[in-house]
Amino acid sequence: MLLHDLVTASAAVAATRSRTTKAETLAALLGAVAADERALVAHYLSGRLRQRRTGLGWRSLQQLPPAADEPSLTVSEVDDAFAAMAALAGKGSATERTRQANELFSRATDEEQRWLRAVAVGEVRQGALEAAVTDALARAAGVPLAAMRRAAMLAGGATYVVDAAFEGTDALAAVGLTVGRPIMPMLASSAPDVTAAIERFEGEIGVDAKLDGIRVQVHRNGDEVVVATRSLDDVTARLPEVVAAVRALPAQRVVLDGEALALADDGRPRPFQETASRTGRQDGDASTAITPYFFDLLHLDGTDLIDLPARERWAALERLVPEHQRVRRWIGSDAAEAERFTADVLAQGHEGVVVKDVDAPYEAGRRGAAWVKVKPVHTLDLVVLAVERGSGRRSGWLSNIHLGARDPDSPTGFTMLGKTFKGMTDETLAWQTERFRELETADDGYVVTVRPEQVVEIAFDGVQRSTRYPGGVALRFARVVRYREDKTADEADTIDAVRAFTG
Repeated sequence: MLLHDLVTASAAVAATRSRTTKAETLAALLGAVAADERALVAHYLSGRLRQRRTGLGWRSLQQLPPAADEPSLTVSEVDDAFAAMAALAGKGSATERTRQANELFSRATDEEQRWLRAVAVGEVRQGALEAAVTDALARAAGVPLAAMRRAAMLAGGATYVVDAAFEGTDALAAVGLTVGRPIMPMLASSAPDVTAAIERFEGEIGVDAKLDGIRVQVHRNGDEVVVATRSLDDVTARLPEVVAAVRALPAQRVVLDGEALALADDGRPRPFQETASRTGRQDGDASTAITPYFFDLLHLDGTDLIDLPARERWAALERLVPEHQRVRRWIGSDAAEAERFTADVLAQGHEGVVVKDVDAPYEAGRRGAAWVKVKPVHTLDLVVLAVERGSGRRSGWLSNIHLGARDPDSPTGFTMLGKTFKGMTDETLAWQTERFRELETADDGYVVTVRPEQVVEIAFDGVQRSTRYPGGVALRFARVVRYREDKTADEADTIDAVRAFTG
């Protein structure tokens, strides 16, 4: 397939706000592509390369060679070129990578160059990338969307089950949890307090302490252990304490879901930044000891547990993992007892609780009604869209950040909610000035526009209706809690989640 055909389809998808039209356009393309190129095309339509790292960055691709007059590149040739660049290492590799990049881009038309640069730096914006491709694959292959979604979640993404989709429903049903291959984690919705959370359930509930650490999914197959973050990044080498803890369990094949965090001498959690330093973009601080705590068991010695009721998974977890390595949990139906448990958790320095349906299966990749998180302070994970130059004492720094929520109906994929500079220390200002210069796409002398990649946790007092911003809402007294190195922009809160706080 010509790259031109893929780029044209991507542009058409970006130009419409209709999810149905997006899926239909992508389905038509996926149905027309040759079988040996389907997975590659699906990867590209999802906004990413097959190569995890190529060595190319935004700055290295700012100056491009003259564009070709006519399209000639195929998607396979593009994949081969990026694979060759990703394989380069050692002395002289940067120069050779630049040469190969120029050779590739010189064969691309102007429109193709813009798309290639966007996909190389992870900035393809066509709205609901993964969801749209999942829907499109189901349509193109003629399989139920529910079966497609389940297989995609278990495989870590729709692009990994493209061939199975075209083989039919039975092939998709055969896709299971593979020990050693991380799956999309189950996520929680939000409630303002424990009472509101409990009202969503009938009968018994489970209430877990919500630890302020790094979400980890740990796979063990014999002596081989893989530790992945919520975004499925492999951090095994950075968390040897977690590896050792799971190797010590009386099982050979196991998949666990939990949190890893740094603790003070008195057992209280240390600031999140100290935990995050072990898994950040740079080499972690090995002097910060990390302790794992697990709250769910997804596989045990050849048996998948994800479809079992939570109470059965939890019972298996208790038999396998010692108490000091499990997240504190209360199970019952008395609301007053649930409130007392929550107060105790907060007194120990944790950030809140998660109320859970004791009969629910583990819904990989879903933010459904079975888990509801409660924090005493309202917070949202938002994306920084731009940042303003500071003035006065903050002169020389980038200060006031523009906040955006995910919005699949927006052409850019995000909707602005407001601005804030509250809660920023001098250390934060210095860090974000460097970080946002790395993400800079434009600078008009006052506002620096950035690629929407950096997630920030924002505390706020409420959400009010507003005509000032396109989403129709604005945050009251928004302030920065922390920057989230452990989350991608695709995991930020949606505009619908924000609007829910208006009541």
